[in-house]
Amino acid sequence: MTRRFGGRYSPEARDDHAPVRAPARPHPVGARVNLLFVVPFAFAIRAFFNDPVGLALNLGAFGVLMLAAWLTREGVLAQAAYEARKVARRPAIPRKIFASVLTGAGLALAAVSGGTVVALIFAILGAVLHFGAFGPDPLRDKGMEGVDTFQTDRVARAVEEAQSHLNAMQDAIKRSGDRALARRVEGFSNTIRQLFRAIENDPRQLNAARRYLGIYLVGARDATVKFADLYARNHDTQARVEYEALLDDLENRFSLRREALLESDRTDLEIEIEVLRERLEREGLRAD
Repeated sequence: MTRRFGGRYSPEARDDHAPVRAPARPHPVGARVNLLFVVPFAFAIRAFFNDPVGLALNLGAFGVLMLAAWLTREGVLAQAAYEARKVARRPAIPRKIFASVLTGAGLALAAVSGGTVVALIFAILGAVLHFGAFGPDPLRDKGMEGVDTFQTDRVARAVEEAQSHLNAMQDAIKRSGDRALARRVEGFSNTIRQLFRAIENDPRQLNAARRYLGIYLVGARDATVKFADLYARNHDTQARVEYEALLDDLENRFSLRREALLESDRTDLEIEIEVLRERLEREGLRAD
């Protein structure tokens, strides 16, 4: 029986030592949210075919509905960030709930010329349908029982700053005009975010990862900016190889740090369990 040849440098070779990248997640802002930015233009167009009062009402409806669409988008993004974390605080502002109210108010403005009852019906329908389509905002903290809020605030600030470095990398690499590189940086960002989640789940690990969130990511950001500018000018193949090697090395380092943090968590848990067992034995509460 013949056996298919494969090696490290064959086209379908697998590198068992390569870091495992998280699958790409669909963007939380989908077609439903984008449609909310399109619908209000119907009232903007309609405004110019009405008398001055109708003009004002329709333009007012356009502005209110656009604000509702923006709040909906921000609320969807905030909920996606909330659901991605095991430990998270509820959004400070219930944006989607406010957006439901504004949607009803915008439709009421557009329909007020038909009478108060008609405007009220449109307001209720708009608010209820919006709420049914997008749901409420998270209204409770998640996984915060027994968690030091000061530590979580420190972690939140550190992760936010680190995320800004990743955003700068993604913005910079787009200037290179190479979609494959843009996807590579997106994959790199997904790997780095796994470390973010590990730190958010255990804020005590922040000090152990401070260098990774700061020095290493700042260096990666600066290298990406310089590479993107260089590659956009002359498509230097050697520079690309070196840049991708840098990303591979950083991914390995971040993955190893995340594994070390998780191993530390397991060790702490085992110690806690052993201490509890010894205490139960001393108090005669543990059965043989």
